[in-house]
Amino acid sequence: MNQTFEVQGMSCQHCVRAVTQAVQRLDPQARVAVSLEQGKVEVDSTQPREAIARAIADEGYQVSA
Repeated sequence: MNQTFEVQGMSCQHCVRAVTQAVQRLDPQARVAVSLEQGKVEVDSTQPREAIARAIADEGYQVSA
């Protein structure tokens, strides 16, 4: 299931890796696409939206959608 999250605080490739790894720890099969310019993270995963948002937030980023 494709889901889009608005994420604040991402500014560099380290942020992209941190968010991607956080989601893939939850679901190793997840596909993650991060747009630093738009502040969006698109995730294709079978995991619930709340679990993905929590995994991103646990990395220190603010998830607003």
